[in-house]
Formats: sequence, structure tokens, C-alpha cells
Amino acid sequence: MKKELRVIVSGGGTGGHIFPAVSIANAVRRLRPDAQILFIGAQGRMEMQRVPDAGYEIKGLPIRGFFRPLWKPANIGVAIDYLRSKWQAKKILRDFRPDVAVGVGGYASSAALGAANSLGIPTLIQEQNSYAGLANKQLAGKASKICVAYEGMERFFPKDKIMLTGNPVRQSLLDTTLSREDAVRSFGFNPQQKTVLLVGGSLGARTINESVLQHLDLVARSGVQFIWQTGKFYYAEIRQRLKGHDLPNLKVTDFITDMGAAYRAADLVISRAGASSISEFCLIGKPVILVPSPNVAEDHQTKNALALANRDAALYVKDSEAPAVLLKLAIETVGDDAKLRSLSENVLKMALPDSADIIAKEVIKLATR
Repeated sequence: MKKELRVIVSGGGTGGHIFPAVSIANAVRRLRPDAQILFIGAQGRMEMQRVPDAGYEIKGLPIRGFFRPLWKPANIGVAIDYLRSKWQAKKILRDFRPDVAVGVGGYASSAALGAANSLGIPTLIQEQNSYAGLANKQLAGKASKICVAYEGMERFFPKDKIMLTGNPVRQSLLDTTLSREDAVRSFGFNPQQKTVLLVGGSLGARTINESVLQHLDLVARSGVQFIWQTGKFYYAEIRQRLKGHDLPNLKVTDFITDMGAAYRAADLVISRAGASSISEFCLIGKPVILVPSPNVAEDHQTKNALALANRDAALYVKDSEAPAVLLKLAIETVGDDAKLRSLSENVLKMALPDSADIIAKEVIKLATR
């Protein structure tokens, strides 16, 4: 009789960590329906809601990020919380008795996988970005397998442990059966006109939002339709600033639930350069203008964006330049069918499909070897 499989999955803080984590867990469940899967996250962070919504149990740790520069006195409390988190993680692991632990980056994974390493539990880490995160770099030495989305990651990790798998993406994006025409109509727009989708992540992006607000006259006369996800944080302010403007070609929403329909409707996307988003654009072959966030560790979004832009697989606009040039570039690009076709063909070449299943098989191998 086959032994029940028990798996810990840890990480989070942003959707870019949570979506891959849930995708890997779903793939493990498809391959091993008997699998018992427990998530470990950081208290107060997004994963504490998103993971239960996906049908999994999660335990929270009191862990948080260090302040920069590191010599700030407030980091004494952060260090104490890390030690408490590692102690709590050890207790969770001893109670749950996992066969393997999976880390996807973020604060919680450093404590959870650090505890797993000290207890002799095999670990697998998944790095989404082209520039490795601090937690994963620290954990790499004792990891059994390191799954990456970009070539050249031996700069950060032991070469013999690396496996190029790509990033798991939200399955709903690949499963949508809507035609482009029906998707455009679902947003109340005309399928005969070009459509641009603007997304700044689940929390929004001030720079992308300002790039629209500063050029509402250009929106009005463009002949282009815009689906604009502002993010919940900025939505009320933006609605206020749009008062008095008649813009039937601009649909404003705080959050898009059905991103599969939004991507299908869009002829061009404007987005931050998070690793999960980029993997989605690659798999669906979507032309995109990337505006990397400057407010992330090691400026990794710029490195992600350049990995595509250097292969003519995306357009790249610096955050500081976006308010002046982004909207004009988007309108020019969406009207150039040859450019859209070229971007789509080149970004598709960078796709690594079936990532979640490939990683899940490695997780099961580690657990059962």
C-alpha cells in the first residue's frame, strides 16, 4: 500500500509568490490525490486569505522583512520575530511530519525551509525571477533541488541542483474558452476596435495610473479602448479625478476577477514586470509593455523586463519615464499589427509550459526517494 504523501509549501507576501505556490500544490494533488498539503505563510500577508480561498490550510508565522539599511534599531525586533518564527515552524513540522518542504520565496519560506533543513527534511525551492531573492539564495546550499524560470541562474545557485522549469501560472488563464470578440464584449466594448489592458498588480501601480491620468485627452481621441485595473488602494482617488470626463472608451475597475477574459480581450498589455506576470505573457503569447517597479529587492523587475526586451519579446519603459511616454507608446504599438505579431511570436518562444506538473513530479520524487 502506497504511503500517504505529506507536503509543506511555504512562501508568499505577493501574488507573484502565491500563484506559483498554489499551482504547485494543485499539480501535486492531481498526481497524488492522497497528498496532505499544509501551507506556511506570514501573518497579515496576502497568503493568509488567498491560500484558504484556494482550498488549503495555512499556518501563519510572525515573520517580517528587515528594514534597510540593516543597522536600523528596528531590526532587533525583526530578528527576534525571525527566531520565534523558526521555532514555531519547527513545531509545525514536527506535528505535521512532512516528507518534503517546498519554498517559493518570501519571508515565511526562509523560516519554514530553514527549519526543514535543520530537521533533515528534503527541500525544493522555486525561484521565479531572473535575479534570485534573498530567502532562496540563503536556502540554496541545503536544498535538494532548485527549480528556476531563467537560464544563467548558476550565478546564484549550485549548478548541479538547478532545473529549468519555468514558473507555474494560474490555470484559469490557460483554460478560458472565450473568443477575443466575446471577451471584449464582456467588458462592454466593441470587438472591432483595438483594446489595451493596464494592470499594476493586485495592489495597483501609481506610475501606471498617473500615466493615464496625465493624458486623458490622448485617451479620448485615441480610438483605442482601455481596460484599466487601478488596484484597490488607488481606486477611490482615481474615480474622483475622473469626474467630469466623458470617456466611454475607458473602463475603470479596482480589481479584475477574470484575468483570463481580460488577457483574451487585450491586443496589448501594460504591466509591471513581476515574474509570474511575465510567465503568463510568455505562455499566452501576449504583446506587452513592461514598466518595472523600482520598489523591489535588488531591482529584480528591471532584470526580468530586460530578459524579454533584449530578445524583442516585450517593450520596456523605465518607471521614471512612464508618465511622459507610456500612453503614447501604447497607442502607437496597438495600432501596428506587424509589431504586435512580432512581439507575440518572440514572447511565445520564451514559454516553458507544464511548469507546475514538472515541479510537482520533482516534489514527489524527493518525498518518496
